[in-house]
Amino acid sequence: MTHPTSPDAVILDYNGVIGLQPTRAHWLRLARTASWPEDDLAGFQRAFWNARDLYDAGQLSDLAYWARVLGAHPGARLLRELLATDTAMWTETDESVLAVLRRVHATRLRMVLLSNAPAHLSTVLDTHGWRRMMTQALYSARLEVCKPDPAAYQSALRATGARDPRRVLLVDDRADNCHAAARLGLRTLHYTGSSNALLEALVLAA
Repeated sequence: MTHPTSPDAVILDYNGVIGLQPTRAHWLRLARTASWPEDDLAGFQRAFWNARDLYDAGQLSDLAYWARVLGAHPGARLLRELLATDTAMWTETDESVLAVLRRVHATRLRMVLLSNAPAHLSTVLDTHGWRRMMTQALYSARLEVCKPDPAAYQSALRATGARDPRRVLLVDDRADNCHAAARLGLRTLHYTGSSNALLEALVLAA
């Protein structure tokens, strides 16, 4: 939702906004790394997601998470391979979105990243060049809470320095995250893949 007055800051989701969603090929590569039957990709994805919220919230270590996915503790070498493959499938970015953010960054509008991400992925994302456009980057593993918990948005609001949540725009690809932010008074843009819509919203914001 856009408003006629310019907000003071923008809170951006990572995956599904800046980051591209993993492809089937990514998922198959990870399933093969885990030695999961290739004809049961859906079963692998269920196992992957069942404990992901706890992992994203920093409540499970890398080893504990993958032990839950696999049903047994992986060895040190397999764990390294799983981490590398898992991380790689979340780090491809949408250049059209980054072009919009570079344009907005030049206006000095404050941009804060708020992402549900485990610790290992968070560390890798912080090394990427686009990260320097963010005033601050907040990750669920460090906050120990995931969106759509109100505490996640409250942390992001503090990071923006804005006094009034009505003057902050949240951009997220998940409707439930947008609804939760709206209940706290934030403006929201449910991002559905159109960089033109994002440009329109952020140019207005700037």
